Amino acid sequence: MRFALGTIPFGTSVGLDDTFALLDRFHEAGGTMIDTANNYPFWVEGRTGDESEQAIGAWLAARRNRDQVFISTKVGARPTVPGDTTLGSAEGLSAAAVARAAEGSLRRLGTDRVDVYWAHVEDHSVPLEETLGAFDELARAGKVGAVGASNTASWRLERARSVAAARGWRPYTYVQLRHTYLRPRPLTGPAEAGHRLATDDMLDYVAAEPDLTLWAYNTLMYGAYTREDRPIPAIYDHPGTTARLATLREVAGELGATPNQVVLAWLMADGIVPIVGVSTMAQLDEAIGAAGLKLDGELKARLDAPR
Repeated sequence: MRFALGTIPFGTSVGLDDTFALLDRFHEAGGTMIDTANNYPFWVEGRTGDESEQAIGAWLAARRNRDQVFISTKVGARPTVPGDTTLGSAEGLSAAAVARAAEGSLRRLGTDRVDVYWAHVEDHSVPLEETLGAFDELARAGKVGAVGASNTASWRLERARSVAAARGWRPYTYVQLRHTYLRPRPLTGPAEAGHRLATDDMLDYVAAEPDLTLWAYNTLMYGAYTREDRPIPAIYDHPGTTARLATLREVAGELGATPNQVVLAWLMADGIVPIVGVSTMAQLDEAIGAAGLKLDGELKARLDAPR
């Protein structure tokens, strides 16, 4: 399955028993990619940011299946002040912060390596060379496989990849951004601090770079495609959204699928890896159903350019 399981609530609002059940179902269905971070969910009162990684680590230890899954975690946005629920005291991306955070993640996950390690947010106070050098050291030590950049601009990603290439360092081959089927109004951004949208410029850049893969988060907009109690975010409030939603629902009806499944299938058809956050088995089963959904050329073209 070419989607990653988002795990923000695992070990907290989704208890350990339910976390194990969801991970078991995902794995049994052929899922391998698990996405977490060293700060999930620090913004919830009483949480530290350890919880998601610890829950995944407990599952890996119980199932003894580390070699069968692809673990993705992140550094840079963990608060350094206990109880801080903002990004005001974020650890950043200095060499010392990266090295320290990696050891913490490995300990909580109970593993000697992660498969892709992300710079979670931008840190303009630290030279790219310092951050990239720290990532390369981790890669050379076998503690991380690939490296990626999350919530970054296309020009920064290109500059980072050029710096790494010039020095023979491990380059960013993954980028993670907020992206879904609906397109935002120009010059708007999400309300959530730290989130960055995938721009047309970034999508073009990823398409032109064969070694670069986009992982997309918030793909289903907290359920807004299908739930009346979850309004579509204001950044998508423009006339183009009406046509896209109408086409999405038409295609879903023709395929006997849900709008959520069509969104995920549309993203995967472009080589994007959607991150799907789930808290119930029904949500996970819906996402698993999207993995087998095929969009032929005509349906894909209709979705790409609705009228």
